[in-house]
Amino acid sequence: MGSRLGSTFVDGGVHPRFGTRNFTMPLQNGQYIEVVCPLDHPATEQTPWGKAVSKKAQEGGGWLTWVFATEDISEVEEKFGRSAIEGHRTRPDGSDLKWKQIGVNEITDSRELPFFIQWLTADHPSQDGKAVASIEKITIADTDHLADSWFKSEILGGLNGASVDFVDPSSNDGEYGIVAVQLTTPAGSVVLD
Repeated sequence: MGSRLGSTFVDGGVHPRFGTRNFTMPLQNGQYIEVVCPLDHPATEQTPWGKAVSKKAQEGGGWLTWVFATEDISEVEEKFGRSAIEGHRTRPDGSDLKWKQIGVNEITDSRELPFFIQWLTADHPSQDGKAVASIEKITIADTDHLADSWFKSEILGGLNGASVDFVDPSSNDGEYGIVAVQLTTPAGSVVLD
C-alpha cells in the first residue's frame, strides 16, 4: 500500500491498553492512515477498540473506521454522556504518544460513523515521515448520510478539502461504513478499497 501511495509506513508501536499494534503513514493536511492489528493479549478482547480490531481482522480486514481530532473533547463527551478514555502507545524509539478518545463503542454497530480523539501530546502520526499523498474522496455506505451523528456538519466541514460520496449499503454487500478512500499521490489518483 505504501508503494502505491508513494510513501512508507512507520512502526507506530503497541497500544498496551487496547491489545493492538499499529503502523502509520503520514498524509498531507495533518492526516494519516493507520493499519491496526490485534495482538495475542488479554486486553484485545476486554476493550471495545481491541474487540473491534479483532473482529475486523477475523472478517479478513479492510476499512474499520475513521477518526476526527478535536482540540477540546468536552463537547463530544457531553453529547455522549460519558467521559473519554485515555489511550497511549509506546513507539519503537521509546517515546509515548497520548490521547483521549470517545465513540469507539458506537462504531461496532455503526461503522459509517467516526470516533473522536483529542491529542494530549504534541507529536502526531501525520508528522512521522514525509507526507506526499492527500485524501481526495471518501466513499461511505450509509443510507442516512451521517444523519445519526450529532456532529455531521463538523465532520463534513473538517475534511480539509476532501469530499464524501455516499452509496447505498446494498452496493456494499449490505455493509455500512467506509467502502473506499481515493488519494492524490505524486503518481496520480489511487483508490484504496
